[in-house]
Amino acid sequence: MLKPIALATLISGTLDILLAIVLTLIYGREPGAMLRYVASGPFPGATEMGEGGAALGLGVHFALMAIMATAFVLLVRWRPVLLETPWRTAIAFGVITYFAMNWFVVPLRFGTPLPPKTISIVTQLFAHTVLVAIPFTFITRRFLPRTA
Repeated sequence: MLKPIALATLISGTLDILLAIVLTLIYGREPGAMLRYVASGPFPGATEMGEGGAALGLGVHFALMAIMATAFVLLVRWRPVLLETPWRTAIAFGVITYFAMNWFVVPLRFGTPLPPKTISIVTQLFAHTVLVAIPFTFITRRFLPRTA
Protein backbone atom coordinates (compact mmCIF):
# COMPACT_ATOMS: atom_id res chain seq x y z
CA MET A 1 0.00 0.00 0.00
CA LEU A 2 2.90 2.38 0.64
CA LYS A 3 4.41 2.07 -2.83
CA PRO A 4 1.39 3.48 -4.76
CA ILE A 5 0.97 6.24 -2.18
CA ALA A 6 4.63 7.25 -2.41
CA LEU A 7 4.74 7.07 -6.20
CA ALA A 8 1.43 8.92 -6.64
CA THR A 9 2.59 11.59 -4.20
CA LEU A 10 5.90 12.07 -5.99
CA ILE A 11 4.50 12.13 -9.55
CA SER A 12 1.31 14.10 -8.94
CA GLY A 13 2.96 16.41 -6.45
CA THR A 14 5.70 17.24 -8.94
CA LEU A 15 3.28 17.80 -11.84
CA ASP A 16 0.99 19.96 -9.71
CA ILE A 17 3.75 22.15 -8.26
CA LEU A 18 5.32 22.61 -11.70
CA LEU A 19 1.98 23.90 -13.00
CA ALA A 20 1.72 26.21 -9.99
CA ILE A 21 5.21 27.56 -10.66
CA VAL A 22 4.48 28.10 -14.37
CA LEU A 23 1.21 29.91 -13.58
CA THR A 24 2.97 32.00 -10.93
CA LEU A 25 5.60 33.06 -13.47
CA ILE A 26 2.96 33.79 -16.13
CA TYR A 27 1.24 36.13 -13.67
CA GLY A 28 4.57 37.87 -13.06
CA ARG A 29 4.97 36.68 -9.50
CA GLU A 30 7.85 35.03 -7.72
CA PRO A 31 7.61 31.25 -7.15
CA GLY A 32 9.12 31.58 -3.67
CA ALA A 33 6.27 33.87 -2.63
CA MET A 34 3.74 31.33 -3.91
CA LEU A 35 5.45 28.56 -1.92
CA ARG A 36 5.52 30.74 1.21
CA TYR A 37 1.78 31.31 0.73
CA VAL A 38 1.25 27.53 0.60
CA ALA A 39 3.25 27.18 3.82
CA SER A 40 1.23 29.93 5.47
CA GLY A 41 -1.82 27.66 5.54
CA PRO A 42 -0.60 25.72 8.56
CA PHE A 43 2.26 28.13 9.41
CA PRO A 44 0.99 31.75 9.14
CA GLY A 45 4.44 33.23 9.77
CA ALA A 46 5.90 31.46 6.73
CA THR A 47 5.21 34.44 4.48
CA GLU A 48 8.06 36.26 6.28
CA MET A 49 10.51 33.35 6.32
CA GLY A 50 12.33 33.88 3.03
CA GLU A 51 13.79 30.82 1.38
CA GLY A 52 13.09 28.71 4.44
CA GLY A 53 9.41 29.55 4.11
CA ALA A 54 9.49 28.57 0.43
CA ALA A 55 11.08 25.22 1.31
CA LEU A 56 8.46 24.75 4.02
CA GLY A 57 5.77 25.49 1.39
CA LEU A 58 7.16 22.76 -0.84
CA GLY A 59 7.04 20.37 2.11
CA VAL A 60 3.46 21.38 2.92
CA HIS A 61 2.49 20.87 -0.73
CA PHE A 62 3.88 17.33 -0.79
CA ALA A 63 2.36 16.56 2.63
CA LEU A 64 -1.07 17.58 1.32
CA MET A 65 -0.49 15.47 -1.79
CA ALA A 66 0.46 12.48 0.40
CA ILE A 67 -2.76 12.91 2.38
CA MET A 68 -4.78 13.00 -0.84
CA ALA A 69 -2.95 9.95 -2.23
CA THR A 70 -3.50 8.05 1.00
CA ALA A 71 -7.21 8.93 0.97
CA PHE A 72 -7.46 7.75 -2.63
CA VAL A 73 -5.68 4.44 -2.00
CA LEU A 74 -7.81 3.77 1.09
CA LEU A 75 -10.95 4.57 -0.90
CA VAL A 76 -10.15 2.15 -3.72
CA ARG A 77 -9.03 -0.56 -1.27
CA TRP A 78 -12.44 -0.19 0.37
CA ARG A 79 -14.21 -0.09 -3.02
CA PRO A 80 -11.91 -1.89 -5.48
CA VAL A 81 -14.62 -1.82 -8.14
CA LEU A 82 -13.71 1.86 -8.62
CA LEU A 83 -10.53 0.74 -10.37
CA GLU A 84 -12.61 -1.06 -13.02
CA THR A 85 -13.73 2.33 -14.36
CA PRO A 86 -10.48 4.28 -13.97
CA TRP A 87 -11.36 7.30 -16.11
CA ARG A 88 -14.69 7.85 -14.36
CA THR A 89 -13.05 7.36 -10.97
CA ALA A 90 -10.23 9.79 -11.78
CA ILE A 91 -12.60 12.48 -13.03
CA ALA A 92 -14.87 12.09 -10.00
CA PHE A 93 -11.95 12.19 -7.55
CA GLY A 94 -10.47 15.21 -9.33
CA VAL A 95 -13.75 17.13 -9.17
CA ILE A 96 -14.33 16.17 -5.53
CA THR A 97 -10.83 17.24 -4.46
CA TYR A 98 -11.16 20.46 -6.49
CA PHE A 99 -14.35 21.40 -4.64
CA ALA A 100 -12.97 20.35 -1.25
CA MET A 101 -9.85 22.50 -1.65
CA ASN A 102 -11.16 25.49 -3.61
CA TRP A 103 -14.67 25.88 -2.20
CA PHE A 104 -14.02 24.88 1.44
CA VAL A 105 -10.41 24.59 2.63
CA VAL A 106 -8.85 27.63 0.91
CA PRO A 107 -11.81 30.00 1.50
CA LEU A 108 -12.07 28.96 5.16
CA ARG A 109 -8.34 29.37 5.76
CA PHE A 110 -7.59 32.43 3.64
CA GLY A 111 -10.98 34.11 3.24
CA THR A 112 -10.86 33.97 -0.55
CA PRO A 113 -14.09 35.04 -2.23
CA LEU A 114 -16.54 32.60 -3.77
CA PRO A 115 -17.09 31.76 -6.50
CA PRO A 116 -13.50 31.62 -7.75
CA LYS A 117 -12.60 33.39 -10.99
CA THR A 118 -13.22 31.39 -14.16
CA ILE A 119 -9.50 31.05 -14.90
CA SER A 120 -8.96 29.65 -11.41
CA ILE A 121 -11.77 27.13 -11.85
CA VAL A 122 -10.32 25.96 -15.18
CA THR A 123 -6.71 25.71 -14.03
CA GLN A 124 -7.55 24.09 -10.70
CA LEU A 125 -9.96 21.55 -12.22
CA PHE A 126 -7.23 20.69 -14.75
CA ALA A 127 -4.65 20.30 -11.99
CA HIS A 128 -6.86 18.24 -9.67
CA THR A 129 -8.14 15.99 -12.44
CA VAL A 130 -5.37 15.63 -15.03
CA LEU A 131 -2.25 16.13 -12.93
CA VAL A 132 -3.42 14.55 -9.68
CA ALA A 133 -6.41 12.20 -9.96
CA ILE A 134 -5.52 10.51 -13.24
CA PRO A 135 -1.99 9.60 -12.10
CA PHE A 136 -3.37 8.54 -8.69
CA THR A 137 -5.85 6.23 -10.38
CA PHE A 138 -3.52 4.55 -12.83
CA ILE A 139 -0.63 4.22 -10.38
CA THR A 140 -2.94 2.68 -7.78
CA ARG A 141 -4.54 0.44 -10.42
CA ARG A 142 -1.07 -0.84 -11.30
CA PHE A 143 -0.22 -1.82 -7.71
CA LEU A 144 -3.49 -2.90 -6.11
CA PRO A 145 -5.35 -6.08 -7.02
CA ARG A 146 -8.62 -5.52 -8.86
CA THR A 147 -11.94 -7.24 -8.38
CA ALA A 148 -12.58 -10.51 -10.18
